[in-house]
Amino acid sequence: MDAYTPLPGWAGPHRMTLYCWAKPRAFPRLPPPVPRWFDVGPDARVLARVHWHDRPWTRPTLVALHGLEGSSDAHYMRGLADKFVAAGFNVVRLNQRNCGGTEHLSAGLYHSGLTADLRAVIEELVEVDGLPALAVVGYSLGGNLALKLAGEYGTAPPAALRAVAAVSPTVDLARSVEALERPRNRVYQWHFVRSLKRRLRRKARLFPGRFPVERLKEVRSIRTFDEIFTAPHHGFRDAADYYERASAIRVADRIRVPTLVLSAEDDPFVPPEMFRDPRLASNPWVTVVLTARGGHCGFAGEPRDGHDGYWAELKVLEFIRPLCA
Repeated sequence: MDAYTPLPGWAGPHRMTLYCWAKPRAFPRLPPPVPRWFDVGPDARVLARVHWHDRPWTRPTLVALHGLEGSSDAHYMRGLADKFVAAGFNVVRLNQRNCGGTEHLSAGLYHSGLTADLRAVIEELVEVDGLPALAVVGYSLGGNLALKLAGEYGTAPPAALRAVAAVSPTVDLARSVEALERPRNRVYQWHFVRSLKRRLRRKARLFPGRFPVERLKEVRSIRTFDEIFTAPHHGFRDAADYYERASAIRVADRIRVPTLVLSAEDDPFVPPEMFRDPRLASNPWVTVVLTARGGHCGFAGEPRDGHDGYWAELKVLEFIRPLCA
């Protein structure tokens, strides 16, 4: 792959991460999406923003997954859609359960390894919509979901699933949470915790008595939130058990779909060591690309040749397009 060159002046891990998170992006050529609801469980529905081409069953389709406390409107979700729609793909920008203003659609919470929802969406797109070729791309938490599902499929992935890609994926949740707890990462921890607490309060108003909201005052970290809310809600013993069982690294050696993993050595809270784990690095179905710089879900460079400079989005397209032809 072409080497990644950071945008001048924004090469630091925090600068790049915050620049890409905060900088507005516009996509004038991207057509408006249509909403699509998927019933993924007896008490759970998720919403996708979908860009269909005419005769969509004749086109390849991208399913895009956002990160923790993100939504289908995250800048990289729209950036992927812009590039893939232009390349002839249908694009399904999927909200995780409760994300994108959908707290009312599901009784429960989402978590970092909840692959059952994604599996149900893929099954419906294949069986109901008749889509012949699919690829899944996830960022951060969404990257963990994409890789974990690919590993769970093992030697029997759906025939329509042609490729998987993950950008800055949190494949080892325990390591990522430990990194977030470092003093230099307190701004990210604060941002995620504030968002998680706000979401739980909204859920509690919609589903009174279901969640112990009085314990939110104890929450000062993601680990504590997961210990009190996420783990018990989903039947995990505790946060440590949740991190172990929900991490994609546990099943990465079983992946049998062409897969691309992109991450940066300087990612503030996704340590690069996890991508050197032989369960991932030694799997011949997986291509791991670690750049020296890029931050977390960043990888912005200088625009050139009609490209907006968001390197990871372009590389994901270059990897996936020939596999879905």
